Amino acid sequence: MATLKERLHGDVVAHLKEHNKVALGTVRSVLGEIETREKSGKTPVELDDAQVTALLQKEAAKRRDTARIYTEAGEPERAATEVAEAEVIEAYLPKALSAAEVEGIVDEVIEGLRADGTELSVRHMGAVMKPVTARVAGRFDGKAVSDIVRQRLA
Repeated sequence: MATLKERLHGDVVAHLKEHNKVALGTVRSVLGEIETREKSGKTPVELDDAQVTALLQKEAAKRRDTARIYTEAGEPERAATEVAEAEVIEAYLPKALSAAEVEGIVDEVIEGLRADGTELSVRHMGAVMKPVTARVAGRFDGKAVSDIVRQRLA
């Protein structure tokens, strides 16, 4: 399976052929941001899918926020453009998890640790959060995950 970055590069060609200017501009912009992140710093790095996903989430949120500002300023056309770009970016993000799905993952991890003979309390929050965060990875708000884990351990 292709990496997220490879998929973005491939979609540039597809958007060119479809003459989809909004999607093309958005994907090029995101790829530029990825390259900037990779080249910034003392040594160049290669972003993995998790890092690219985090960057995409930030870019989509940035555009949604800008759209809200344009709407408040009475610029509906510019707001619509920002929303369209956010939707293009969000198409590359993994499907978000529901609260019930996250609670199920938390319960599985807690049961797994209890099966190993560990008596859990709030002091074991890190031991629960690490595997939960790895499984949720950008598909649910981290603060909300933390709250769910804290509730289950209390």
